Amino acid sequence: MAKKATTKKDGEFAVIATGGKQYKVTPGDVIKIERLQGNHKSGDIISFDKVLLVDNGTDTTIGMPYIKEASVEAEYIKEGHYPTVAVVKYKQKSRNIKRNGHRQLYAEIKITAIK
Repeated sequence: MAKKATTKKDGEFAVIATGGKQYKVTPGDVIKIERLQGNHKSGDIISFDKVLLVDNGTDTTIGMPYIKEASVEAEYIKEGHYPTVAVVKYKQKSRNIKRNGHRQLYAEIKITAIK
């Protein structure tokens, strides 16, 4: 028998859009998202208004494309870099090789509330 996946706070979750990506979040989650515009410091409260879906355990609300009255609040924790990704370009017969590295920036946030 398969185990049913449970989330925190009676199955409450939301799907938000930020940085060109979508994230499924529940209260208490700590996630890494694309870097946020502006100057933020640890402890700042951030509100995401691009909410695509909200499920409180009993009923589900789906936006077209966003839910107007819904928002997700989060606490800004820190900003950092992902590990280095090697970028290699190689031309076969001329033996031309170019090596480069890339470290993507991220913002780490903790979801505090779904409204």
